[in-house]
Amino acid sequence: MRVLSISTLFPSPVRGGFGKFVANQMAALHQLGGVDLTMINPIGLPPFPLSLRRPYRDWARCPAQSELAGLTVLHPRFTLIPMIGGDSNPARIARAVLPLVRRLHAEKPFDLVDAQFFFPDGPAAAIIAGELGLPLTIKARGSDIHYWGARPKALAQMLRAADQASALLTVSGALGRDMVALGMDEAKLRIHYTGLDRSRFIPTPRDQARAALPERLGLSIPDGVPLLVCPGALIAIKGQALAIGALEELPDAHLALAGTGAYETVLRQVAEPFAARVHFLGQVSHDALPLLMSAADAVVLPSEREGLANVWIEAMACGAPLIIPDIGGAREVISSPAAGRIALRTPHAIATAARELLDAPIAQQDVAAQVAGFSWDANAMKLKEIWQETR
Repeated sequence: MRVLSISTLFPSPVRGGFGKFVANQMAALHQLGGVDLTMINPIGLPPFPLSLRRPYRDWARCPAQSELAGLTVLHPRFTLIPMIGGDSNPARIARAVLPLVRRLHAEKPFDLVDAQFFFPDGPAAAIIAGELGLPLTIKARGSDIHYWGARPKALAQMLRAADQASALLTVSGALGRDMVALGMDEAKLRIHYTGLDRSRFIPTPRDQARAALPERLGLSIPDGVPLLVCPGALIAIKGQALAIGALEELPDAHLALAGTGAYETVLRQVAEPFAARVHFLGQVSHDALPLLMSAADAVVLPSEREGLANVWIEAMACGAPLIIPDIGGAREVISSPAAGRIALRTPHAIATAARELLDAPIAQQDVAAQVAGFSWDANAMKLKEIWQETR
């Protein structure tokens, strides 16, 4: 089976951290075998002179082709119109990619076109699949439905692409219900849960992990003091301010924020009353993140919206129970008290959930057992099955 997959979010030599979870999925699929995969990662660059500004100047240095985990990744350029051009990105992506795809298809025909995000990838892939006369699959991950689905021009393109597609993949049943509410065909839905690097995300005994934090991350937590961890980009919708506010009812607890983003200045102001107990760690590497989450008494993620966040699964695999709101696939992950707590997006509710977990600690191995079925191998096998059904 020969598959053309389009992903605007994918690692490249100049953006190595972008879309790592998509790369993990595709690397596992490559290792599984039986699929001849061509990855296309379109790079958006604005017209001159905006293209001379960062980050576009850096993105322009991306080579036309790169290698990742045995995969060849192609990086064609398309014209990006910053701020105002988001709704029209799919057509520009398709125009830029089609000449390359037609040549590749003529050399060795594809069986299927795949999009790894519903927008802008989905409508772009639909144009390409229509031109080649091939079946189409599209995956929804969360914000591509919740954000772009609220924009009429984008939604119209998404619905046309969904009508054309043979299968619509979703990272959770809850996100699938949101897709149906937008007008997509429920019969086409296929739940495709995220994967997990089981060699990386494993429990390190909490005391051992805590002892390693000063050297690895410069974070020193007094013995016996509760540690809450909030990983993710420092942006308003992630809700870190709510986690900080919960400290008022948790007078002994410390909170570590792992991430960077435009909201950091605001969060530092919010954290001033608890300055000694709130730690801004900056970007934590994928190698150090499992250690940090193993050291946590709980991982708090009060996001406004998610599909089914990879970091939920990664945290639990390290033995850290979750405190998350009732969004996306939360109830598909927290199906047992051993997985953590679902809490309203308020400081009081977060503090109450944290106190429950601190008063009756859950063994790390019991938390990790809740995600025993998640792996990138399982994820790749399911994706291959869906593609085989729809080719």
